[in-house]
Amino acid sequence: MRGTLLAETTLGDGRRLQVVNAQPGDAEAMTAVILDAFRSRPPVDPPPPALFETVDAVRAALARGFGVIALVDDQPAGVVIVSIDDGLAGIHRVSVRPAYQQLGIASLMVSIALEELSLRSVHSVELIAREEFPQVVSWWHRHGFTERGRNGTSLTLGQVLPVSFRAATADDTRDLGRRMAGLLRRGDVIIASGDLGAGKTTLTQGIGEGMDVGGAVISPTFVLSRVHRSRNGGPDLVHVDAYRLGSAAELDDLDLDASTDDSVTLVEWGTGVAEGLSDDRLEVDIRRSLDPADETRWIFLNPVGERWRSVRDELEAL
Repeated sequence: MRGTLLAETTLGDGRRLQVVNAQPGDAEAMTAVILDAFRSRPPVDPPPPALFETVDAVRAALARGFGVIALVDDQPAGVVIVSIDDGLAGIHRVSVRPAYQQLGIASLMVSIALEELSLRSVHSVELIAREEFPQVVSWWHRHGFTERGRNGTSLTLGQVLPVSFRAATADDTRDLGRRMAGLLRRGDVIIASGDLGAGKTTLTQGIGEGMDVGGAVISPTFVLSRVHRSRNGGPDLVHVDAYRLGSAAELDDLDLDASTDDSVTLVEWGTGVAEGLSDDRLEVDIRRSLDPADETRWIFLNPVGERWRSVRDELEAL
């Protein structure tokens, strides 16, 4: 029986990508994905335990925690297994079959797993990465994980989990933005993601109201960026829409570096494009119900860097 649908999108080539909660009956398919993914990696000594994964072990891991499975046109393409122990979560067996790599599937699965942990009030997550795979380690660093320890060539990487909010209406989303504005200061960078119509611009409108900036805050899709001047001597709000941008290089053409230090910069659709603006940033992901009649939004605030980790308590108090 297929698990609950957590996310659905379309890949660049038109294929359907779905991410669902893994069920015990998925253990065999998940094991096949794990073995396929890890066998495609260069050999290391000692070999990773994932090379000896079994269906029984996967089924037992799902019973102790949970998992997500990615389906491309209903074919198992990737998996993640998550454990939870006294408030500390672990991420295991992040696997994408070679034929489906470089499509953003791992990023989507990990993002959903972290948000699920946030909803369960787990505050921290760790994983083990091998130093012999620097590209893998770098991938985790780009996703906000930092080194917490090491044992030989095995690195323990960890991250503080996002703060989650439930917004039943658009007014609730806008109100959260107003309250967020009270924490903002010059130089802050916010990267907002979410499907079309999720509420990114609505949240930005609330932030603009809370910052008391001029001009109507609307999606700057066709002009790419707008500057809203402060009316009270505070920082300006630079509102960017990266939907039509294909790379960080195209974002560089907007010359945002000239204003970043003195403004609050908010980039919609900025995931994978705008992270280079600052090592300290607040990542916002807005997810809506798959039922179009349900206006409920789940808003996740992920503090990246010391600036935002230091105000996590204030974020939770919002």
